Amino acid sequence: MYAIFETGGKQYTAVAGDILFVEKLDAEPGTEITFDKVLAIGGEGETTFGAPYLEGAGVTAKVVKNGKGKKITILTYRPKKDSQRKMGHRQPYTKVEILAVNTAGKKTAKKTAAKKAEAETAE
Repeated sequence: MYAIFETGGKQYTAVAGDILFVEKLDAEPGTEITFDKVLAIGGEGETTFGAPYLEGAGVTAKVVKNGKGKKITILTYRPKKDSQRKMGHRQPYTKVEILAVNTAGKKTAKKTAAKKAEAETAE
């Protein structure tokens, strides 16, 4: 079973046992965190999508460590002006290990829309 969740403005695919590098989180190594913004859950021949998120679903993970990525070099150069500037950047990250994908109380947008349509036609 897998889940697609959102954190730090990016989307990640998670399966139990995976190790992911996500945008830096305010969590100490060894703590467990839960990602509540789950966009989709799939597996066993069925995929469930949220509108925009699935209610009651979550991804449980353990923080392994916080760190910085490899250094990148930025060179700003202005031709014919004899001007240039060299800068570096290291993006902070949090390394997490996915423990479980929780599907409790999942709803599909299609089923919810179908139930609303049936209720309206029954009235």
